[in-house]
Amino acid sequence: MIRDIESFRASLQGDAPPPDLSGALKALWYDARGDWNAAHRAAQDDDSLDGAWVHAYLHRKEGDLANAGYWYRQAGRPVASGSLDAEWLQIARVLLLSEE
Repeated sequence: MIRDIESFRASLQGDAPPPDLSGALKALWYDARGDWNAAHRAAQDDDSLDGAWVHAYLHRKEGDLANAGYWYRQAGRPVASGSLDAEWLQIARVLLLSEE
């Protein structure tokens, strides 16, 4: 099981996300690989608060700030204002810690 950001980033060299990842982490995995559509599908399929948080990030990344705002509210998270890279890293770290 992947529990730290270094292992998560190393998994990006594989052809598919590790099977034990949550839907939200799979969405971040696909996003890091440059596949926004697969990331969005994975986020949509995860009806947890974590899935909503990643869903918000993805819509922010695509520039759909109104839709992003909706998903931040669904996730119970403040709208992010930093860089997308910083937000991706923050989400990944929080979700990996919650996998333990």
